Amino acid sequence: MGDQRDVWLVVPVYNEAPVIADVVREARKTFPNVVCVDDGSKDRSAEQIRLGGAHLVRHPVNLGQGAAIQTGIEYARSQPGAQYFVTFDADGQHQVKDVERMVERLRHEPLDIVLGTRFHGEIDHIPFIKRLVLKTVVLLSPALRKLKLTDAHNGLRTFNRTVADGINITLNGMGHASQIVEMVARENWRVAEEPVTILYTEYSMAKGQSLINGVNILFDSLLRTNARR
Repeated sequence: MGDQRDVWLVVPVYNEAPVIADVVREARKTFPNVVCVDDGSKDRSAEQIRLGGAHLVRHPVNLGQGAAIQTGIEYARSQPGAQYFVTFDADGQHQVKDVERMVERLRHEPLDIVLGTRFHGEIDHIPFIKRLVLKTVVLLSPALRKLKLTDAHNGLRTFNRTVADGINITLNGMGHASQIVEMVARENWRVAEEPVTILYTEYSMAKGQSLINGVNILFDSLLRTNARR
């Protein structure tokens, strides 16, 4: 799909040494500019990031995924020629072909941000707890309902320079996803969803991320809903 040197992938990383080099290498076949933010990993993630050929930024301690994404966006938007930005998971669940479609939409449609959605077609591959939590979050969030979004806690997002310059994530943990949606609604950024397929690999499932993240997302959503009342 042409020259992608104006695109930067931002990858938050925490203890992903077994897979991150391969994830970076595969992504860089299409998108040469990748920055990984090593968020205080205790394993060899930084070494593997370098082996994969990505730019490396390090947090000395673990600050959380939201903080890592914000650091990565700030790094990427400071690079010459950067016009499009992608948040991309480190564990191999996201697919480059989905990113290609999402970036093309930004190039050719009147959009500022495209969010990936898992809720299209067959969804049986999505773990039941994950499905239940994400659907509950949609019901709890006024911003999600206003924007008619179905899966705002999908970590795969693409956005243009307008969003990159305006985004300011202050919630370091899983709450950053809800905060991004609230910024989209507040700033009137033009938004759309794109169907994507998440690869729930043995590696990612073995880490228990589906259940842990699901509980964290739901807890954060409940707190934010109560705070607005």
